[in-house]
Amino acid sequence: MLGELLAESRGKRIVRRVLSTEPPTVEVSFEDSGHMLGVATRGMGTYTSVIRADGSIHGHGQGLTTTEDGEGITWTGTGEGAFGPGGSVSYRGMLFYRTNSQKLARLNNATAAFEYEVDGEGNTVAKAWEWKQGQSAKGKSA
Repeated sequence: MLGELLAESRGKRIVRRVLSTEPPTVEVSFEDSGHMLGVATRGMGTYTSVIRADGSIHGHGQGLTTTEDGEGITWTGTGEGAFGPGGSVSYRGMLFYRTNSQKLARLNNATAAFEYEVDGEGNTVAKAWEWKQGQSAKGKSA
């Protein structure tokens, strides 16, 4: 179940690089700014996307976000995407955060569901919500 909005940002795709044609694989880097748990941030990330035969996209990435105080948050993630009109791309997936920041320490135990949109001009919009553990799963061990 989705919970609180953890992060929101806007940015720009800055580099695209073809890594392979078999299968088609592209690396993308971006920079953005926004908020995490209400704290102003600036970030950068890189993700690699594999375009499948059916046109769908599978990607994984990693990044670094910093607060205005210089505290760092790292993330890794994976998602599924699709191409849209005018060269736009839309992804949905999961993120995992790590930080030493005291004010953002709650991110260390959070799993986030994200939406990531890139328009045809390379402008990005990202939102991430806490993925909350359901009542039936709490207290159970694997």
